[in-house]
Amino acid sequence: MTHQPAPTLALPASAGPDEEKQTALRRIKTVAILALCLCIVVLVASRSFQDQLPWLSYVAAFAEAAVIGGIADWYAVVALFSRPLGLPIPHTAIIPENQARIADNLGGFIEANFLAPGPVREKLRQVDFAALVAEWLSNPVRSEGLSRFVARLVPKTLSAIEHSGVRDFATQRMLGEIEKIRVAPLAADLLAAFTDDRRHQQLFDEFVRVMGRFLSDEQALAAIRERIREELPSLFNLFRADAYLLKRIVTSAGSLLEEVRADPDHPLRREFDHFVHDFIARLRTSPDYERRAEKLKRDLMARPEVAGFAGDIWHSFRAFIEQDLISDESVVRRHLTSMFVDVGRHLAEDDQIRADMNDGFVVTLGSFVEAQKSGVSSFIADQVKRWDLAQLTRLVELNIGRDLQYIRFNGMLIGGLAGLTLHLLEQFFF
Repeated sequence: MTHQPAPTLALPASAGPDEEKQTALRRIKTVAILALCLCIVVLVASRSFQDQLPWLSYVAAFAEAAVIGGIADWYAVVALFSRPLGLPIPHTAIIPENQARIADNLGGFIEANFLAPGPVREKLRQVDFAALVAEWLSNPVRSEGLSRFVARLVPKTLSAIEHSGVRDFATQRMLGEIEKIRVAPLAADLLAAFTDDRRHQQLFDEFVRVMGRFLSDEQALAAIRERIREELPSLFNLFRADAYLLKRIVTSAGSLLEEVRADPDHPLRREFDHFVHDFIARLRTSPDYERRAEKLKRDLMARPEVAGFAGDIWHSFRAFIEQDLISDESVVRRHLTSMFVDVGRHLAEDDQIRADMNDGFVVTLGSFVEAQKSGVSSFIADQVKRWDLAQLTRLVELNIGRDLQYIRFNGMLIGGLAGLTLHLLEQFFF
Protein backbone atom coordinates (compact mmCIF):
# COMPACT_ATOMS: atom_id res chain seq x y z
CA MET A 1 0.00 0.00 0.00
CA THR A 2 1.61 3.25 -1.14
CA HIS A 3 1.53 6.33 1.05
CA GLN A 4 -0.53 9.14 -0.39
CA PRO A 5 0.87 12.57 0.46
CA ALA A 6 -1.47 15.04 2.07
CA PRO A 7 -2.95 17.49 -0.41
CA THR A 8 -1.47 20.97 -0.38
CA LEU A 9 -3.54 23.80 0.96
CA ALA A 10 -4.01 27.01 -0.94
CA LEU A 11 -3.35 30.01 1.28
CA PRO A 12 -6.13 32.57 1.54
CA ALA A 13 -5.32 35.84 -0.16
CA SER A 14 -7.03 39.19 -0.38
CA ALA A 15 -6.72 40.64 -3.90
CA GLY A 16 -6.63 44.35 -3.09
CA PRO A 17 -3.95 44.49 -0.35
CA ASP A 18 -1.79 41.82 -2.05
CA GLU A 19 -1.73 43.75 -5.34
CA GLU A 20 -0.62 46.88 -3.51
CA LYS A 21 2.11 44.96 -1.68
CA GLN A 22 3.25 43.34 -4.94
CA THR A 23 3.48 46.74 -6.67
CA ALA A 24 5.44 48.21 -3.76
CA LEU A 25 7.78 45.19 -3.74
CA ARG A 26 8.47 45.46 -7.50
CA ARG A 27 9.10 49.16 -7.12
CA ILE A 28 11.66 48.77 -4.29
CA LYS A 29 13.39 45.90 -6.13
CA THR A 30 13.74 48.12 -9.21
CA VAL A 31 15.19 50.94 -7.10
CA ALA A 32 17.64 48.50 -5.47
CA ILE A 33 18.80 47.20 -8.87
CA LEU A 34 19.19 50.73 -10.19
CA ALA A 35 21.19 51.68 -7.08
CA LEU A 36 23.48 48.69 -7.62
CA CYS A 37 23.90 49.57 -11.29
CA LEU A 38 24.67 53.16 -10.31
CA CYS A 39 27.39 51.93 -7.97
CA ILE A 40 28.87 49.83 -10.81
CA VAL A 41 28.82 52.82 -13.18
CA VAL A 42 30.46 55.04 -10.55
CA LEU A 43 33.08 52.35 -9.92
CA VAL A 44 33.93 52.01 -13.61
CA ALA A 45 34.01 55.79 -14.15
CA SER A 46 36.11 56.54 -11.08
CA ARG A 47 38.62 53.77 -11.91
CA SER A 48 38.86 55.09 -15.44
CA PHE A 49 39.70 58.67 -14.43
CA GLN A 50 41.47 58.23 -11.09
CA ASP A 51 44.93 58.61 -12.73
CA GLN A 52 43.96 62.10 -13.89
CA LEU A 53 42.01 62.87 -10.70
CA PRO A 54 43.63 61.05 -7.74
CA TRP A 55 40.77 61.92 -5.39
CA LEU A 56 38.51 59.64 -7.46
CA SER A 57 40.31 56.71 -5.81
CA TYR A 58 38.25 57.37 -2.71
CA VAL A 59 35.07 57.38 -4.77
CA ALA A 60 36.16 54.15 -6.44
CA ALA A 61 36.89 52.52 -3.08
CA PHE A 62 33.44 53.49 -1.83
CA ALA A 63 31.71 52.33 -5.02
CA GLU A 64 33.62 49.05 -5.16
CA ALA A 65 32.75 48.14 -1.59
CA ALA A 66 29.15 49.26 -2.15
CA VAL A 67 28.87 46.95 -5.17
CA ILE A 68 30.29 44.05 -3.17
CA GLY A 69 27.99 44.76 -0.25
CA GLY A 70 24.95 45.15 -2.52
CA ILE A 71 25.67 41.90 -4.38
CA ALA A 72 26.29 40.03 -1.10
CA ASP A 73 23.04 41.25 0.43
CA TRP A 74 21.17 40.56 -2.82
CA TYR A 75 22.45 37.01 -2.59
CA ALA A 76 21.41 36.74 1.05
CA VAL A 77 17.89 38.04 0.38
CA VAL A 78 17.35 35.89 -2.72
CA ALA A 79 18.72 32.82 -0.92
CA LEU A 80 15.85 33.04 1.57
CA PHE A 81 13.22 32.39 -1.11
CA SER A 82 14.95 30.70 -4.07
CA ARG A 83 18.27 29.61 -5.59
CA PRO A 84 20.25 32.62 -6.86
CA LEU A 85 20.44 32.49 -10.67
CA GLY A 86 18.93 28.99 -10.45
CA LEU A 87 22.27 27.50 -9.27
CA PRO A 88 22.10 24.55 -6.83
CA ILE A 89 24.15 26.34 -4.20
CA PRO A 90 24.00 24.75 -0.73
CA HIS A 91 22.00 26.55 1.96
CA THR A 92 19.91 28.53 -0.48
CA ALA A 93 16.10 28.53 -0.96
CA ILE A 94 16.04 28.40 2.82
CA ILE A 95 12.28 28.79 3.33
CA PRO A 96 11.12 26.26 0.67
CA GLU A 97 13.77 23.72 1.64
CA ASN A 98 13.00 23.96 5.37
CA GLN A 99 9.23 24.08 5.29
CA ALA A 100 8.84 21.08 7.62
CA ARG A 101 11.35 22.39 10.15
CA ILE A 102 9.82 25.87 10.04
CA ALA A 103 6.37 24.34 10.58
CA ASP A 104 7.52 22.29 13.59
CA ASN A 105 9.41 25.22 15.09
CA LEU A 106 6.45 27.54 14.55
CA GLY A 107 4.09 25.11 16.25
CA GLY A 108 6.51 24.63 19.16
CA PHE A 109 7.04 28.38 19.47
CA ILE A 110 3.30 29.04 19.67
CA GLU A 111 2.85 26.24 22.20
CA ALA A 112 5.69 27.45 24.41
CA ASN A 113 5.05 31.19 24.24
CA PHE A 114 1.39 31.73 23.44
CA LEU A 115 -0.28 28.67 25.02
CA ALA A 116 1.74 28.53 28.27
CA PRO A 117 -0.47 28.32 31.40
CA GLY A 118 0.59 31.70 32.77
CA PRO A 119 -0.15 33.88 29.71
CA VAL A 120 -3.34 31.97 28.87
CA ARG A 121 -4.84 32.33 32.36
CA GLU A 122 -3.75 35.95 32.60
CA LYS A 123 -5.54 36.68 29.32
CA LEU A 124 -8.63 34.76 30.45
CA ARG A 125 -8.78 36.79 33.68
CA GLN A 126 -9.18 39.93 31.60
CA VAL A 127 -12.56 38.67 30.34
CA ASP A 128 -15.63 38.96 32.60
CA PHE A 129 -17.35 35.79 31.43
CA ALA A 130 -19.97 35.92 34.20
CA ALA A 131 -21.02 39.46 33.24
CA LEU A 132 -21.45 38.34 29.64
CA VAL A 133 -23.59 35.40 30.76
CA ALA A 134 -25.64 37.65 33.07
CA GLU A 135 -26.22 40.23 30.35
CA TRP A 136 -27.23 37.52 27.88
CA LEU A 137 -29.65 35.80 30.25
CA SER A 138 -31.19 39.06 31.49
CA ASN A 139 -32.65 39.65 28.03
CA PRO A 140 -36.14 38.03 28.06
CA VAL A 141 -36.06 37.38 24.31
CA ARG A 142 -32.78 35.47 24.56
CA SER A 143 -33.94 33.58 27.66
CA GLU A 144 -37.14 32.60 25.86
CA GLY A 145 -35.09 31.31 22.95
CA LEU A 146 -32.92 29.34 25.38
CA SER A 147 -36.00 27.89 27.07
CA ARG A 148 -37.36 26.78 23.67
CA PHE A 149 -34.03 25.16 22.88
CA VAL A 150 -34.02 23.34 26.23
CA ALA A 151 -37.65 22.31 25.68
CA ARG A 152 -36.75 20.68 22.36
CA LEU A 153 -34.10 18.62 24.13
CA VAL A 154 -36.29 17.49 27.04
CA PRO A 155 -38.31 14.76 25.22
CA LYS A 156 -35.15 13.27 23.75
CA THR A 157 -33.50 13.41 27.15
CA LEU A 158 -36.44 11.68 28.82
CA SER A 159 -36.46 9.01 26.11
CA ALA A 160 -32.73 8.46 26.51
CA ILE A 161 -33.13 8.15 30.28
CA GLU A 162 -35.93 5.62 29.87
CA HIS A 163 -34.05 3.41 27.41
CA SER A 164 -30.65 3.69 29.08
CA GLY A 165 -31.67 1.96 32.29
CA VAL A 166 -31.15 5.11 34.35
CA ARG A 167 -34.80 5.13 35.39
CA ASP A 168 -34.67 1.54 36.66
CA PHE A 169 -31.38 2.24 38.39
CA ALA A 170 -32.85 5.32 40.10
CA THR A 171 -35.93 3.34 41.13
CA GLN A 172 -33.85 0.57 42.64
CA ARG A 173 -31.66 3.08 44.43
CA MET A 174 -34.74 4.84 45.80
CA LEU A 175 -36.27 1.59 47.04
CA GLY A 176 -32.92 0.60 48.50
CA GLU A 177 -32.71 3.87 50.43
CA ILE A 178 -36.27 3.38 51.67
CA GLU A 179 -35.29 -0.08 52.91
CA LYS A 180 -32.59 1.54 55.07
CA ILE A 181 -35.04 3.88 56.79
CA ARG A 182 -36.05 2.87 60.33
CA VAL A 183 -39.77 3.44 60.29
CA ALA A 184 -40.55 3.47 64.03
CA PRO A 185 -38.11 6.24 65.06
CA LEU A 186 -39.12 8.24 61.97
CA ALA A 187 -42.81 7.91 62.88
CA ALA A 188 -41.98 8.92 66.46
CA ASP A 189 -40.18 12.04 65.24
CA LEU A 190 -43.08 12.96 62.98
CA LEU A 191 -45.56 12.52 65.82
CA ALA A 192 -43.33 14.49 68.17
CA ALA A 193 -43.24 17.34 65.65
CA PHE A 194 -47.02 17.12 65.35
CA THR A 195 -47.54 17.32 69.13
CA ASP A 196 -45.49 20.52 69.52
CA ASP A 197 -47.61 23.28 71.09
CA ARG A 198 -50.29 20.63 71.77
CA ARG A 199 -51.38 20.57 68.17
CA HIS A 200 -52.55 17.02 68.67
CA GLN A 201 -55.40 18.47 70.76
CA GLN A 202 -56.97 19.56 67.48
CA LEU A 203 -57.34 15.88 66.69
CA PHE A 204 -58.92 15.35 70.09
CA ASP A 205 -61.33 18.25 69.43
CA GLU A 206 -62.33 16.63 66.16
CA PHE A 207 -62.96 13.37 68.03
CA VAL A 208 -65.20 15.25 70.51
CA ARG A 209 -67.18 16.82 67.64
CA VAL A 210 -67.63 13.40 66.00
CA MET A 211 -68.91 11.96 69.29
CA GLY A 212 -71.33 14.88 69.63
CA ARG A 213 -72.71 14.25 66.16
CA PHE A 214 -72.99 10.56 67.01
CA LEU A 215 -75.07 11.27 70.08
CA SER A 216 -77.39 13.41 67.95
CA ASP A 217 -77.93 10.74 65.32
CA GLU A 218 -81.34 9.09 65.66
CA GLN A 219 -80.32 5.86 63.97
CA ALA A 220 -77.33 5.52 66.28
CA LEU A 221 -79.48 6.20 69.34
CA ALA A 222 -82.03 3.64 68.14
CA ALA A 223 -79.30 1.04 67.79
CA ILE A 224 -78.01 1.81 71.29
CA ARG A 225 -81.53 1.60 72.73
CA GLU A 226 -82.07 -1.77 71.03
CA ARG A 227 -78.83 -3.01 72.50
CA ILE A 228 -79.85 -1.85 75.99
CA ARG A 229 -83.27 -3.59 75.63
CA GLU A 230 -81.53 -6.87 74.79
CA GLU A 231 -79.36 -6.66 77.90
CA LEU A 232 -82.12 -5.65 80.38
CA PRO A 233 -84.52 -8.17 81.98
CA SER A 234 -88.01 -8.25 80.43
CA LEU A 235 -89.58 -6.72 83.53
CA PHE A 236 -87.58 -3.51 83.15
CA ASN A 237 -88.58 -3.26 79.52
CA LEU A 238 -92.23 -3.14 80.57
CA PHE A 239 -91.53 0.14 82.36
CA ARG A 240 -89.55 1.53 79.40
CA ALA A 241 -86.30 1.48 81.37
CA ASP A 242 -84.32 1.31 78.15
CA ALA A 243 -85.52 4.80 77.13
CA TYR A 244 -84.69 6.17 80.58
CA LEU A 245 -81.18 4.66 80.55
CA LEU A 246 -80.51 5.88 77.02
CA LYS A 247 -81.61 9.38 77.95
CA ARG A 248 -79.37 9.39 81.02
CA ILE A 249 -76.40 8.07 79.00
CA VAL A 250 -76.85 10.62 76.24
CA THR A 251 -77.32 13.48 78.69
CA SER A 252 -74.26 12.53 80.74
CA ALA A 253 -72.11 11.96 77.68
CA GLY A 254 -73.25 15.26 76.16
CA SER A 255 -72.44 17.16 79.35
CA LEU A 256 -69.01 15.53 79.51
CA LEU A 257 -68.26 16.41 75.90
CA GLU A 258 -69.33 20.03 76.47
CA GLU A 259 -67.00 20.24 79.49
CA VAL A 260 -64.11 18.79 77.49
CA ARG A 261 -64.79 21.14 74.60
CA ALA A 262 -64.89 24.21 76.85
CA ASP A 263 -61.94 23.40 79.14
CA PRO A 264 -58.47 23.34 77.45
CA ASP A 265 -57.02 21.84 80.61
CA HIS A 266 -59.64 19.15 81.20
CA PRO A 267 -58.42 15.89 82.83
CA LEU A 268 -59.44 13.95 79.72
CA ARG A 269 -57.21 16.23 77.65
CA ARG A 270 -54.31 15.68 80.04
CA GLU A 271 -54.95 11.95 79.86
CA PHE A 272 -54.86 12.18 76.07
CA ASP A 273 -51.56 14.11 76.31
CA HIS A 274 -50.10 11.41 78.51
CA PHE A 275 -51.28 8.67 76.15
CA VAL A 276 -49.76 10.40 73.10
CA HIS A 277 -46.40 11.13 74.73
CA ASP A 278 -46.18 7.61 76.13
CA PHE A 279 -46.97 6.14 72.73
CA ILE A 280 -44.25 8.29 71.07
CA ALA A 281 -41.70 7.19 73.67
CA ARG A 282 -42.53 3.52 73.17
CA LEU A 283 -42.51 3.93 69.40
CA ARG A 284 -39.00 5.39 69.62
CA THR A 285 -37.49 2.84 72.04
CA SER A 286 -39.56 -0.34 72.04
CA PRO A 287 -37.97 -3.29 70.16
CA ASP A 288 -41.43 -4.78 69.70
CA TYR A 289 -42.71 -1.67 67.97
CA GLU A 290 -39.54 -1.59 65.90
CA ARG A 291 -40.13 -5.17 64.69
CA ARG A 292 -43.76 -4.49 63.88
CA ALA A 293 -42.95 -1.34 61.94
CA GLU A 294 -40.18 -3.05 59.95
CA LYS A 295 -42.45 -5.98 59.14
CA LEU A 296 -45.15 -3.60 57.97
CA LYS A 297 -42.60 -1.77 55.80
CA ARG A 298 -41.29 -5.01 54.25
CA ASP A 299 -44.81 -6.27 53.56
CA LEU A 300 -45.69 -2.97 51.94
CA MET A 301 -42.52 -2.90 49.81
CA ALA A 302 -43.12 -6.46 48.66
CA ARG A 303 -46.50 -5.65 47.17
CA PRO A 304 -46.53 -5.44 43.34
CA GLU A 305 -48.44 -2.17 43.49
CA VAL A 306 -45.45 -0.49 45.12
CA ALA A 307 -43.07 -1.88 42.50
CA GLY A 308 -45.18 -0.37 39.74
CA PHE A 309 -45.77 2.87 41.57
CA ALA A 310 -42.45 4.41 40.49
CA GLY A 311 -43.11 3.43 36.87
CA ASP A 312 -46.58 4.98 37.00
CA ILE A 313 -45.14 8.20 38.41
CA TRP A 314 -42.49 8.29 35.67
CA HIS A 315 -44.98 7.74 32.84
CA SER A 316 -47.36 10.35 34.24
CA PHE A 317 -44.53 12.84 34.65
CA ARG A 318 -43.23 12.23 31.14
CA ALA A 319 -46.70 12.48 29.59
CA PHE A 320 -47.35 15.77 31.39
CA ILE A 321 -44.00 17.28 30.33
CA GLU A 322 -44.34 16.23 26.68
CA GLN A 323 -47.92 17.47 26.41
CA ASP A 324 -47.05 20.77 28.05
CA LEU A 325 -44.00 21.43 25.86
CA ILE A 326 -45.99 21.17 22.62
CA SER A 327 -48.53 23.66 23.90
CA ASP A 328 -48.34 27.30 22.77
CA GLU A 329 -48.90 28.34 26.40
CA SER A 330 -46.37 25.92 27.88
CA VAL A 331 -46.06 26.29 31.65
CA VAL A 332 -42.64 24.64 31.65
CA ARG A 333 -41.24 27.00 29.01
CA ARG A 334 -42.69 30.02 30.78
CA HIS A 335 -41.09 28.99 34.06
CA LEU A 336 -37.79 28.22 32.35
CA THR A 337 -37.76 31.67 30.75
CA SER A 338 -38.54 33.36 34.05
CA MET A 339 -35.87 31.29 35.80
CA PHE A 340 -33.20 32.18 33.22
CA VAL A 341 -34.03 35.90 33.43
CA ASP A 342 -33.93 35.81 37.25
CA VAL A 343 -30.61 33.99 37.17
CA GLY A 344 -29.18 36.64 34.85
CA ARG A 345 -30.41 39.51 37.03
CA HIS A 346 -29.21 37.99 40.29
CA LEU A 347 -25.89 37.17 38.70
CA ALA A 348 -25.48 40.77 37.52
CA GLU A 349 -26.12 42.02 41.07
CA ASP A 350 -23.88 39.58 42.95
CA ASP A 351 -20.20 40.47 42.56
CA GLN A 352 -19.00 37.52 44.63
CA ILE A 353 -20.84 34.91 42.55
CA ARG A 354 -19.53 36.51 39.35
CA ALA A 355 -15.99 36.44 40.73
CA ASP A 356 -16.37 32.76 41.66
CA MET A 357 -17.81 31.96 38.21
CA ASN A 358 -14.97 33.79 36.46
CA ASP A 359 -12.43 31.86 38.53
CA GLY A 360 -14.17 28.67 37.44
CA PHE A 361 -14.10 29.75 33.80
CA VAL A 362 -10.39 30.57 34.04
CA VAL A 363 -9.54 27.21 35.61
CA THR A 364 -11.74 25.24 33.20
CA LEU A 365 -10.68 27.00 30.01
CA GLY A 366 -7.05 27.17 31.15
CA SER A 367 -7.03 23.43 31.84
CA PHE A 368 -8.65 22.79 28.47
CA VAL A 369 -6.01 24.86 26.65
CA GLU A 370 -3.26 23.16 28.64
CA ALA A 371 -4.61 19.73 27.71
CA GLN A 372 -5.06 20.63 24.03
CA LYS A 373 -2.04 22.84 23.36
CA SER A 374 0.12 20.01 22.04
CA GLY A 375 -2.68 19.18 19.64
CA VAL A 376 -2.87 22.84 18.58
CA SER A 377 0.89 22.85 18.02
CA SER A 378 0.69 19.73 15.88
CA PHE A 379 -2.30 21.12 13.98
CA ILE A 380 -0.44 24.35 13.15
CA ALA A 381 2.65 22.42 12.09
CA ASP A 382 0.61 20.07 9.89
CA GLN A 383 -1.20 22.97 8.27
CA VAL A 384 2.04 24.82 7.49
CA LYS A 385 3.56 21.63 6.05
CA ARG A 386 0.58 21.29 3.71
CA TRP A 387 0.81 24.85 2.42
CA ASP A 388 1.69 25.22 -1.23
CA LEU A 389 5.43 26.05 -1.40
CA ALA A 390 5.10 28.61 -4.15
CA GLN A 391 2.28 30.38 -2.37
CA LEU A 392 4.10 30.16 0.98
CA THR A 393 7.24 31.73 -0.48
CA ARG A 394 5.21 34.40 -2.26
CA LEU A 395 3.24 35.16 0.93
CA VAL A 396 6.35 35.56 3.08
CA GLU A 397 8.16 37.60 0.43
CA LEU A 398 5.10 39.75 -0.13
CA ASN A 399 4.87 40.67 3.55
CA ILE A 400 8.54 41.08 4.50
CA GLY A 401 10.26 41.33 1.10
CA ARG A 402 10.00 45.13 0.97
CA ASP A 403 11.84 45.43 4.29
CA LEU A 404 14.42 42.89 3.10
CA GLN A 405 15.18 45.08 0.08
CA TYR A 406 16.29 47.82 2.43
CA ILE A 407 18.97 45.40 3.60
CA ARG A 408 20.45 45.75 0.12
CA PHE A 409 20.51 49.53 0.43
CA ASN A 410 22.06 49.23 3.87
CA GLY A 411 24.59 46.73 2.49
CA MET A 412 25.63 49.11 -0.25
CA LEU A 413 25.88 52.04 2.15
CA ILE A 414 27.65 50.20 4.95
CA GLY A 415 29.87 48.31 2.48
CA GLY A 416 30.80 51.59 0.75
CA LEU A 417 31.64 53.28 4.03
CA ALA A 418 33.67 50.27 5.10
CA GLY A 419 35.55 50.26 1.78
CA LEU A 420 36.21 53.99 2.04
CA THR A 421 37.47 53.58 5.61
CA LEU A 422 39.81 50.76 4.61
CA HIS A 423 41.09 52.83 1.67
CA LEU A 424 41.77 55.79 3.99
CA LEU A 425 43.65 53.53 6.42
CA GLU A 426 45.61 52.08 3.53
CA GLN A 427 46.60 55.57 2.33
CA PHE A 428 47.48 56.64 5.87
CA PHE A 429 49.70 53.68 6.69
CA PHE A 430 51.17 52.85 3.31
